[in-house]
Amino acid sequence: MDEKELNIEDQERDEQNPVARDLHTEEFLVNMGPQHPSTHGVCRLLLTMDGEVIVKVEPYIGYLHRALEKICENRIYKQITPFMDRFEYVSSMLADWVYALCVERIGEIEISPRAEHLRVIFGELQRIASHLIYWGVLGMDLGAFTPFLYGLREREMIMDLFEETCGQRLTYNYIRVGGVSHDIKPGFEQKCKKFTKYMREVLEDYETLLNENPIFLSRTKDIGIAPPHLSIAYGVSGPSLRASGVKYDVRKDDPYGYYDKFEFDIPCGENYDTWDRYYARVFEMWESTKIIDQALEGLPEGDPTFKMKPSFKLPEGEAYVRIESARGEMGCYIVSKGEKKPYRLKLRGSSFNNLMIIPEISTGLKIADLVAIFASYDIIMPEVDR
Repeated sequence: MDEKELNIEDQERDEQNPVARDLHTEEFLVNMGPQHPSTHGVCRLLLTMDGEVIVKVEPYIGYLHRALEKICENRIYKQITPFMDRFEYVSSMLADWVYALCVERIGEIEISPRAEHLRVIFGELQRIASHLIYWGVLGMDLGAFTPFLYGLREREMIMDLFEETCGQRLTYNYIRVGGVSHDIKPGFEQKCKKFTKYMREVLEDYETLLNENPIFLSRTKDIGIAPPHLSIAYGVSGPSLRASGVKYDVRKDDPYGYYDKFEFDIPCGENYDTWDRYYARVFEMWESTKIIDQALEGLPEGDPTFKMKPSFKLPEGEAYVRIESARGEMGCYIVSKGEKKPYRLKLRGSSFNNLMIIPEISTGLKIADLVAIFASYDIIMPEVDR
């Protein structure tokens, strides 16, 4: 009996056996979120599954939509800054910065050197604080709870510095048009230097904890590979783009503030996988401590605040300004008609593009892999649902 006849005989036997007849796979749908703990917010992923294998991923957004840009178009310029804190609440300081830069460019407002240095210091502290949340949550999503506790421990030190300076720990309203709201208090520089020194010490512990963990390596190495051309096509930016082998950073390629005066390196991935996206953030924390130390060493004297009328008008014009946020390129576009309110205001968040590439690189993997991939892109939903 040849192979063909054997196959026919097996098929006939299966048709007669009701148990064997039901042993076949069909595609089915699985809702992951918006309440799932691994979606980090109100994001819904509709998964088409073939057994344990992902066939298709469809992101559904809009659960948090607040019409933020239209609200800002109905506020005077000074009233808009607090809304920027809500645009990207994990990196509020950076969101304030990009808005202030855009208004300053249209109004040709000069910034004092001390204010520029303080913006860099607080911007990089905010970057570290955001990456600490990322580091801890990524570890927790993959089954390691200790990184989350460590990340919150170090982040509290940054929040203490923020609270001492502007009175807030989450939404700061600190970087304002023309400068900053308050100068730093006596002793801040010593406390900040103490933190950066301590941060470099604990980063060595961080790398020992996860970089050599065989379970963490198996969950991240060669998982969710995003080659350079694909990341560029989807508009991915920030650490996730650099992890895909594209050595591009707005702070170096289109400098703003005083970043052109500081020396720092940027990471560049080699395997373009979840591991590279993870380590890009760890690398950036090392470099941020160097930038902060340089800015503190060269901190000039002067008044970093800028007194403006409660209600002021910008000249007619338009501008688009971008910065390097913790998640990628963050942009602000304003059209002024010479009034007290912007005629148009448009924000560019990096999380939307970073989210949209996930379905492309998740097909053929398992749900556990999707959890790692989603966490590695560091999605913040208010930045998506504007």
